[in-house]
Amino acid sequence: MGKKSDTNKPRRKRAAKGPNQRLRVRTAALIILILVFGFGAAIARLSYLTIVQGSSLQEAAVDQQLTDTTISAKRGTIYDSNGNVLAESASVWQVVMAPAYFSSDEQREYVAEELSEILGLDYDNVYEKTQQNSYYVIVKRKIESDVREEILEFIERLEDKYEGSSKIIQLLDDYKRYYPQNDLASCVIGFTGSDEQGLEGIEYEYDDYLSGTPGRIITAQNANQTDMPFEYEQNVDAEDGNNLYLTIDETIQSICEKYMKQGIVNNNVLNRGVCIAMDVNTGAILAMVTVDGYDLNDPYTLPEDEQEEIDALPEDEQSEAESEALSAMWRNKAISDTYMPGSVFKICTASMALEEGLVSNDSTFYCSGSVTIGEDTVHCHKLAGHGTQTFVQAVSNSCNPAFIQIGRLIGVDKFCQYYEAFGFSDRTGIDLPGEADDTFWSEGEMKEVDLAVASFGQNFSITPIQMITACAAVANGGYVLQPYVVSKITDADGNVIKNVEKTVKRQVISEETSDKMNEILEYNTTTQGSTAGYVAGYRVAGKTGTSEKVGTESVSVFDEDYIASFCGYAPADDPQIAMLVFFDTPSGSAYYGSQVAAPVFIDIMEEVLPYLEIKTEYTDDELEYIDVTAGDYTGLSVSEAEAAAEEDGFTTTVKGDGETVISQIPAASASIPNGGNVVLYTDSDSADETVEVPSFVGYSVSEVNSIASSYGLNVSFSGAASSGVISTEQDIEAGTSVSPGTVITVTFSSSSTVND
Repeated sequence: MGKKSDTNKPRRKRAAKGPNQRLRVRTAALIILILVFGFGAAIARLSYLTIVQGSSLQEAAVDQQLTDTTISAKRGTIYDSNGNVLAESASVWQVVMAPAYFSSDEQREYVAEELSEILGLDYDNVYEKTQQNSYYVIVKRKIESDVREEILEFIERLEDKYEGSSKIIQLLDDYKRYYPQNDLASCVIGFTGSDEQGLEGIEYEYDDYLSGTPGRIITAQNANQTDMPFEYEQNVDAEDGNNLYLTIDETIQSICEKYMKQGIVNNNVLNRGVCIAMDVNTGAILAMVTVDGYDLNDPYTLPEDEQEEIDALPEDEQSEAESEALSAMWRNKAISDTYMPGSVFKICTASMALEEGLVSNDSTFYCSGSVTIGEDTVHCHKLAGHGTQTFVQAVSNSCNPAFIQIGRLIGVDKFCQYYEAFGFSDRTGIDLPGEADDTFWSEGEMKEVDLAVASFGQNFSITPIQMITACAAVANGGYVLQPYVVSKITDADGNVIKNVEKTVKRQVISEETSDKMNEILEYNTTTQGSTAGYVAGYRVAGKTGTSEKVGTESVSVFDEDYIASFCGYAPADDPQIAMLVFFDTPSGSAYYGSQVAAPVFIDIMEEVLPYLEIKTEYTDDELEYIDVTAGDYTGLSVSEAEAAAEEDGFTTTVKGDGETVISQIPAASASIPNGGNVVLYTDSDSADETVEVPSFVGYSVSEVNSIASSYGLNVSFSGAASSGVISTEQDIEAGTSVSPGTVITVTFSSSSTVND
C-alpha cells in the first residue's frame, strides 16, 4: 500500500516581525547612513583642505611660525658722464631691540630713557616698545655714524650695569641716499622717499634699476607667537641696485647753473628759467637746468620767503599751499611746462621755406612796420619797418611781417606737416617723468590769421625740450633725434647691462637746407653781435626769441608778461652743441630775448666751448682785442719788469719811486686785452692811487679804447667788437673808484639792440 499523504498535517507558521526587530533594522540602516555621509563629508573636507587650500594653509602655518623682516638693498649710484658721483647710498644703521631679554622694569626704564635721549625720540614711545614680547623691534632707522658711536657706548654701559644684557640692543646695516652736489641738476636727478623709493626725476624714472632686491631676516616664533632669539634667524642677503651713468656733464651743468642763477638776479625773473644743452649729433643731454632748483638732501624745505608767506596764511590753508609750493619747486620746467617759443621758432619756419624751395637767400620781403590780416594788425618790433630786405636779412632782423609772408608761401597744410615732422606734435620720449604735450590747432582748424602768428612762434605752446630737439635737427643735417639723459646702466660689479645709443626718428630737412640755415644763423650772430649770441673766436649760429604770455594776468613791471629766450649752436660749420636759454617773466630793465637771454647764452658758451676743446677761429678784428694772460712781474727790478711785460706784448706804467716792483694791476694770471697796459707799483703809497671809472656806454670800439687809455684802464671786449657796433653795457659801474690798470668788460652790440 502506498504512503498516506501528509497534506493534512498542520503547517508551521513563521514568526511575526515584532517591534524590536523593526527597530534593529532601522538602527542598522541609520548607522550605515551616518557612516557613509560622515566619512564622506570628512573625506571631502580633507580633500578640499589638502587639494584646494593646501598651499595657502601651508603658507599660513609658515607665517604663524616665522616672521619675515626686509633688509634694505643698497641703491645704485648715479654718475655724470665722466664718472663723478651725483647720487649715492651711504651706510647708516638701524637700532633694533629684543624686549624679550629684559629682566626687570628698572632695566626697561633705563634703556628707554637712554635710547630716547640719544636718538631724539619720545620716551613713552620707546618704553612702550620695551614691553613687547619680541626679539626684534626696530627703534629707529637710518642713524648716522656719530649716533652709532653713541649707541655702541651705551651698549657697553648697559652690559656693565646689567649682566646678560648684551643681546638687548643690536645695530643692523641700512642705507641713506646722499647727493654730494646738493642742488646740482636737482630737477633732473630727483630724490627718494623714506624707504629709498624714487619719487622724482631719474630716481623715479629708473627706480626699478636703481632699487635692487631687498634681503630678508627670517625669524622663528615659539608657540606664544614670540620671536625666537637671534641665533634662530636665517639671513638672505640683499642684492645691490644697478648704477646709472648720465649724459649730463657735471662741469657743463655747473657752468649753466652759475650763469642762469645770475641771469635770474640780473633780470628779476619771476617764474624761473631753463637752460638745456644737447649734443646735436646724438641727442644726449649735456646739461639741463631749471632755476632755482632745490637741495636734494633736504627736498621738503621751501625757500625761506615762500615758507614765511605760507605761515602767514590761515592754518587750514597752509597744508595745501605748502604741497603746491613743493610740487612747483620740484617741477622740471624744461620738460613739464609749455611756452610760446616766439621768434626762436623762426629757425623752423625758415627751414620749411628753404626745404620746399619757396625762398632763396636773395628772395626779398617788404616790411612797412606792420601787416594787416583781416581785422587784425601785426606789428614789427621796428615800428618804422625794415623796408625791402632779403631772406637772410629778414631772419637777422627777426622781422614778423616778413615771416608772415614766408608763412603764406608755405601754406597751412605744409606748415602743419613740418610742425609734426619736427616733433612738436608728439612728446620727445626723453627718459624723464612728467613730459607735457604741446598745444596746437586741431587738424583743419588753422586759419590764415593763425598761420600768420604761428610763423613767428605765437599762439601755440611747446616744451623747451621739443624746441632744443628741433634746433638740433636744423643743425645736424635735418635728423630729429630722441633726447636722453642716461647713457648706460651697470650692475654692482661694473658689468654693463644696458647701453643707450642715439635714436634717429626721421629726417625733416635735407643736409643742404641744414647747411644753408647754419650759414644764415651764423650771419645773424656776427652782424647783430652780443644781442644775437656772438662769441668771439667761435662760429656760433643762433636766434633770439621774445614771446607774450597770452591769457595770463601781468605780474611784471611791463604791460604784458614775456618769455625771453635764445636758441643756438656751435660751431656753425660743424655743429656739436646746441643750447636753449629761457627766462619766464623777466621784470627788470628789459624783457627782450636779445637783452635778457642772449648775454647769458654768451657767458655760458664762452666757458663751455673751450671746455669741449672746440677750436677757436679768431678774425683779424678779434685778434686785435683778444684777452691774454698777464705775467708775474713782481719781485723784478723796474727795468726787468718793463722788459718782460713788453716781451709779453703789453705796455707798462710805473707808479712810485722804488726800484723793485711790489705789486701789479692786472694781477698775475689775470685776463688782460692783447696789447693792454700793466701798471707796476714800486711802493705802498703809489698802490693806494685810484681812478674813477668813466661811462663806456654808447661808443664805438675805437672811442672806448681812447677813453680807457686816457683813464689808464684796460678794456675787455664782449660781443662783436667790429665796425657798426656800439657799447651797450659795462661790468663796473661808472663812478666806481678802481686802481689804474683795472680791466673793465664792455659789451658791444649792433646799433639796433632789439632783433626779436
